[in-house]
Amino acid sequence: MTLKQIKMFSLFGMFILCFLTHFLYNWFPNSLFSIFFPVNESIWEHVKMMTSSILIWSILEYFLLKKYRINHNNFVLSVFIETTLSIIVFLIIYLPIYHFAGSIFILNLVVLFISIYFVNIISYYILSLRPLHRETLGIIGIILLYIIMGILTYNPPENYIFLDTVENKYGINIYEL
Repeated sequence: MTLKQIKMFSLFGMFILCFLTHFLYNWFPNSLFSIFFPVNESIWEHVKMMTSSILIWSILEYFLLKKYRINHNNFVLSVFIETTLSIIVFLIIYLPIYHFAGSIFILNLVVLFISIYFVNIISYYILSLRPLHRETLGIIGIILLYIIMGILTYNPPENYIFLDTVENKYGINIYEL
């Protein structure tokens, strides 16, 4: 296998993993899972689903890279950039569509797939670079990203990105509009 083949495999693995992670908090409601997986049907919680799927799949990807002895550099930094950039790319593409057309399931899946595809391309190039010696930055970045996600899960701003339109509530809190 080559790095390019691993990244193509990862694209589909991350996409499929999103379907599983969508329901993990409902199946195992606890504080830890609330930080990593969606606690409601808001746009923000679906962003968490995507980033956590990328993070989880990256662990498997790491072992695949080792197993096939594929040269790569900057793995942790790549994962941090991949997870962070996925949020930005998803929101940039999704929010205008949501604003004009609302939530349409097939469009949501297409935007999710495009977002994961784009960040896998970026990840491929970061893994192909010479060593940048920024792995510590990547670890700190991933930890900070999930601290922010936890804060926004328990204390979301009253903004439509954080509103669960199904339950008419914000975050994990039970307060209603």
